[in-house]
Amino acid sequence: MQKITESPSHYRHLEKMETRELLESMNKEDQSVPLAVAKTIPVITNLVEIIAAKMQEGGRLFYLGAGTSGRLGVLDASECPPTYGVPPNWVIGLIAGGDHALRNSVEHAEDDPMQGWNDLMEYKIDENDVVVGIAASGTTPYVIGALEEARKRNIVTGCITCNTGSPLAAAADHPIEVVVGPEFVTGSTRMKSGTAQKLVLNMISTAVMIRLGRVKDNRMVDMKLANNKLVDRGTKMVMQELDISYEAAQQLLEKHGSVRKAVEAGRD
Repeated sequence: MQKITESPSHYRHLEKMETRELLESMNKEDQSVPLAVAKTIPVITNLVEIIAAKMQEGGRLFYLGAGTSGRLGVLDASECPPTYGVPPNWVIGLIAGGDHALRNSVEHAEDDPMQGWNDLMEYKIDENDVVVGIAASGTTPYVIGALEEARKRNIVTGCITCNTGSPLAAAADHPIEVVVGPEFVTGSTRMKSGTAQKLVLNMISTAVMIRLGRVKDNRMVDMKLANNKLVDRGTKMVMQELDISYEAAQQLLEKHGSVRKAVEAGRD
């Protein structure tokens, strides 16, 4: 297949550009990414609604990827518990090569078509769960093999890729193909492709958590109060919601441990 992500950059002789020209050119390219994402919203919509329905019945969301794609999936998954106060096993990110691959390149980790499925099996994955494979190229064996095995077992699958007509898209029930075009540095998919994947992951997890009731109005009422900044933010949320003093709001928050519970207690 012809990989758009591997197509030659629109720019030549980058080493001869002045720094400002480099930055302005990169920024110009980046501006095309949200427009490409917008075209995929109908597919994202369907996938989000399925994930939310599955999770309401006790299912989980798995992200699966290699390299940059895997790291982005792990990042999105790891941010759900502190942001929305959900258990760490609700959204799980897996990367080829394991946690060591988050900071280091693990040679050939992505080349085994069965390892992704083996990694999923460690979590006793079943039909209640959803697997979203992430691969800019759409050709990563680790991800494709996992989705193929999942589909054989009637597990819902989605994917995020930046090429059209890829084997990964063919293996997914809900393929999200965000075609951002050639990278500024030819083949460097951590750039526009990575940005596109991050945007889509943000949309999926945020929309799912809202559908699951983890946001009230526009606020993270279940966020973990993990540091002074978040305690201050939570106190101000309680203060505004109940129209009480900062000190009274802080006392409620400290007593009940979350914005949601503090507000509920303050209204009793």
